[in-house]
Amino acid sequence: MKEKVIFNWSGGKDSSLCLYKILQQNNYDIICLLTSVSEAYQRVSMHGVRLDLLEAQTENIGIPLVKMYIPEMPTMAVYEKVMTSTLGNLKVKGATASVFGDIFLEDLRKYRENQLARIDLKGIFPLWKIDSKKLIHEFIDLGFKAIITCVNDNYLDKSFAGRVIDNEFLKDLPSNVDPCGENGEFHSFVFEGPIFKKAIKIKKGEIVYKKYTSPNTDETDKDKNPFSNGFWYCDLLLS
Repeated sequence: MKEKVIFNWSGGKDSSLCLYKILQQNNYDIICLLTSVSEAYQRVSMHGVRLDLLEAQTENIGIPLVKMYIPEMPTMAVYEKVMTSTLGNLKVKGATASVFGDIFLEDLRKYRENQLARIDLKGIFPLWKIDSKKLIHEFIDLGFKAIITCVNDNYLDKSFAGRVIDNEFLKDLPSNVDPCGENGEFHSFVFEGPIFKKAIKIKKGEIVYKKYTSPNTDETDKDKNPFSNGFWYCDLLLS
């Protein structure tokens, strides 16, 4: 009997490659694709992707989508409450594990495993400790196509937003940027690949800049806030 699992789906390259590998193993029954959605913006959290594009992806994959709505700038307590409630409901449906596309961030994996353990679920990490360069080239070679929807301006400039991930893109990445963006340097939207029934037709919209700060920021002294980051977002539309 296949193990029932929750698959954490962002719509980007890592989750797409991770899903491909899980499906190839044929050991798991994926009961849903779970995606964090910004309640305020009605877009995929951090990736900035519209919900109709997310739904187009999951319809093409053929696995049910569960949206987990997160309030704007939530505290960790609020985020964990929403996550625990959502996972608890999915556990009732038979899930015993949650799948993630994380590659090498030890602290993040430990955090995820600790949170899962609280409700007696385990974590599965199919891409864990595989070299990022190997993964991104495998992604391209398999025929996946993805476009950059968000870049962190601490690492990349506006020109990278809206670019397609290909060999030229990889050549242009600065040496301090992980080729899979594992440190949060960039996020993507996958519109074609072996997990989809057909390619998703998209067109680029405007590119906008947004700056986020820690909820605990002292607005009278910006220098005390080490968590202020700016991001370039490339809006995508179905064509």
